[in-house]
Amino acid sequence: MHVVSATGVVIDGQGRVLIIRRADDGTWVPPGGLLEPGETPQECVVREVLEETGVTVTPLRLTGVYKNMERGVLTLAFLCAPLSGEPVPTDEATDAVWLTRDEVARRVPPMRALRVFDALDQLHPPVRAHDGHRLHGAGVS
Repeated sequence: MHVVSATGVVIDGQGRVLIIRRADDGTWVPPGGLLEPGETPQECVVREVLEETGVTVTPLRLTGVYKNMERGVLTLAFLCAPLSGEPVPTDEATDAVWLTRDEVARRVPPMRALRVFDALDQLHPPVRAHDGHRLHGAGVS
């Protein structure tokens, strides 16, 4: 059994990335979550970012596909532009902040930070498999 999620890599006009501190485990990650029945990945990322941060976004492009082999989660990451709202704590996130690339590298777990860096650095979306801690497979892009 697999589930599909969507992650929003939201970049503001100063090049900062919107990151949340999850209420359930305290980790710093880009906002996102599981697709609901009848929902497109783009609709999911807009809904999840708003629910977790109070920021309304528009998805610009797919920036990566990530399979957590241990958990059976396939994540689609989207580069997003903020439209309105300011980051605020929510039921799902104890904090929502704008971080620089260096701050992302320091605070965000590596497999989640990779989604941010792929969105910032890649012209074509990579397809990556991982176990939550390290990449799997030879010739991973």
